[in-house]
Amino acid sequence: MTTFDSLNWEGKKVDKVSLDLKVAKESSAQDLLHRAVLRQLANKRQGTASTLTRSEVRGGGRKPYKQKGTGRARQGSIRTPLRPGGGIIFGPKPRSYNLEMNRKERRLALRTALMSRSSSITTVSDFASNLNEPKTKEILSGLIRLGLNAKNKILIILDKPSETIKKSINNISNVKLIPADQLNVFDILNANQIVIGNSAVEKIKEVYES
Repeated sequence: MTTFDSLNWEGKKVDKVSLDLKVAKESSAQDLLHRAVLRQLANKRQGTASTLTRSEVRGGGRKPYKQKGTGRARQGSIRTPLRPGGGIIFGPKPRSYNLEMNRKERRLALRTALMSRSSSITTVSDFASNLNEPKTKEILSGLIRLGLNAKNKILIILDKPSETIKKSINNISNVKLIPADQLNVFDILNANQIVIGNSAVEKIKEVYES
């Protein structure tokens, strides 16, 4: 079980929260996380790259010049891959890059990734609760009060983020906000620092504990 000091929006300690999730064995954790990240990145690929083969390139039905007597190599079509504008040999065609990973492994990888970042996690009891309208400057000031480097890649995990908070964070390129029930391994491992709301900690326990 890992216990965190919970801070308020002013950066003062007000409580403690604990998080205890079942993780992978040390001997297999690295391989599990690698496969989880590889799967996530592969599944994001559209796989729509496509080139035309010589049979798909328009034109080229007529022999460009006679077979003999020109001193040139014989040609049957101007759409041969040997000529500019011709077909492409072994070019890409639409395909799926999706990789399979069963649900049990995916959830184990997620729990392992989150617990492995425990030293980089800051918990907040009332993240930006005083915001009545979108204010990017207030979010940045709040992150500094929480002891975070606003220039680092920061992942913010909240239970039910309001539209005001979403709009305030949208303008900050190095800060990403995700709901507690939509965690993913890549974002957790990619962030330098992680901020989790107290209610989000409870949501994580509810959704991912088993």
